[in-house]
Amino acid sequence: MDYKVDMRDVKFQLFEWLGVEKILAAERFADWDAENVGMVIDEALKIAREQMAACNEEGDRIGAQWNDGAVSVPAPFKPVWDTVREGGWIGLLASPQFGGMGLPESVGTAVNEFFSGSNPSLSLTLMLTRGAGAIIEHFGTDEQKALFIEKLYSGEWAGTMCLTEAQAGSDVGASKTKAVKKPDGRYMISGEKIFITGGDHNLTDNIIHLVLARTPDAPVGTKGQSLFIVPKVRVNADGSLGEPNDVYTNNIEEKMGIHGSPTCTLVFGQNDGCEGFLLGQELEGMKIMFHLMNAARIEVGLQGSAAAGAAHQQALAYAHERLQSRHWKELKNPEAPQVPIVEHPDVRRALLSAKAYTEAMRALLLKTSYYTDMSHITKGEEAERYHSYVEMLTPICKAWCSEWGVQVTHWCLQVHGGYGYTTDYPAEQLMRDAEIATIYEGTNGIQALDFVARKLTLKGGKPVRDLLGRAEATFKKLKDDRELMEPAWMLAAGLKQIETNPWQQLQERY
Repeated sequence: MDYKVDMRDVKFQLFEWLGVEKILAAERFADWDAENVGMVIDEALKIAREQMAACNEEGDRIGAQWNDGAVSVPAPFKPVWDTVREGGWIGLLASPQFGGMGLPESVGTAVNEFFSGSNPSLSLTLMLTRGAGAIIEHFGTDEQKALFIEKLYSGEWAGTMCLTEAQAGSDVGASKTKAVKKPDGRYMISGEKIFITGGDHNLTDNIIHLVLARTPDAPVGTKGQSLFIVPKVRVNADGSLGEPNDVYTNNIEEKMGIHGSPTCTLVFGQNDGCEGFLLGQELEGMKIMFHLMNAARIEVGLQGSAAAGAAHQQALAYAHERLQSRHWKELKNPEAPQVPIVEHPDVRRALLSAKAYTEAMRALLLKTSYYTDMSHITKGEEAERYHSYVEMLTPICKAWCSEWGVQVTHWCLQVHGGYGYTTDYPAEQLMRDAEIATIYEGTNGIQALDFVARKLTLKGGKPVRDLLGRAEATFKKLKDDRELMEPAWMLAAGLKQIETNPWQQLQERY
């Protein structure tokens, strides 16, 4: 796939709209300035175009393979993984203390759009490895940090999150995987997890699984879950690899999309020999896991946005090249030449709609990442306020961006006509790969439940009132602007609808 992205819009949003220089001025990011960040973004796009995109189509056609319990990813993925690993891209946001680059989240969102848009299957393993490292960094003991973090951030080892079981999909509290404590403080893990992204592969020598399991006397439901670090291969005290840890891959799924990503069924403790390390305290598993899940939900929204951006750029290029029919002003002239289909009103409508939604998704994700950065560089009530904005926007990022990601890829496939339905162009793969983002990390219906039941009522509704207040301030600023007054009044109409319907009812209730 010839990966394309609207780099002008990415840099406009990052530098001109958000003003990421304000973030870079903080002591936390003292090693970075706008020029260096621009170079990082340019280099990330180069890798996405020249390497990740170059093996995306082949990876889709070959797919992950499972033979005699061993899983392999498409062969072209390995050298690309090594390039990304050696460049330090997995640790892009991680602290330099653990070998990371220490860049802001907003910059990471821009970079990860390129990686996800150019090769979603491979980027999923990057995402989960980065997430596993971050969770251990925040909740692990000093010993756990020393053993695992740098190996994860460097990509020498990979990571996963293991929640789902056959009887416990969205209802995580119904999980039955067991963890029994040994005298030496470690735990024996036994159970089966399904739909584990990157659960096994040949990209790395070890995979660090974060596994939800239930201790013998744990209460029922989500409150009874604890979280464990379970290496595929046991790790010695000096960080070297020991014996296999009784983690067996029982199957990989045959899927609609993301074929190059191995989605595994993992059996832990089949021979009563699977050891795990408790992460945090017992019964805190879901509390800890939500830190990873919330970050992953934003990145899944980014997956939808990235697919939309890539599909739009592909459709735009095709529409300029494909000659078909006469110009609409010359429909009755049989001698008129064929014109590029971009000249046809319906195609232009589809392309402009795709462009608008792609830019909106990018803006939402970058703004949420910006609020994350602000929560890191401020203190006290101000930091809590920015964190509450991130909490509010997380289910919106996931659900809205993944839903519209699918819709935009559909529009862009339509632009290709019959060719879009063939494998001659990347439109059909982009659409297949985008669909999963509406399902995993909590289906979009669950995101709606989370938003209504938890986020709208967060802190008595103050975060949502603050965000709506910011939108109202935007309207007031632009309502008389010659160029922007029309969308400003459309924004006002949307705000009025919220105020006079569900939001008013929530205010009365809470």
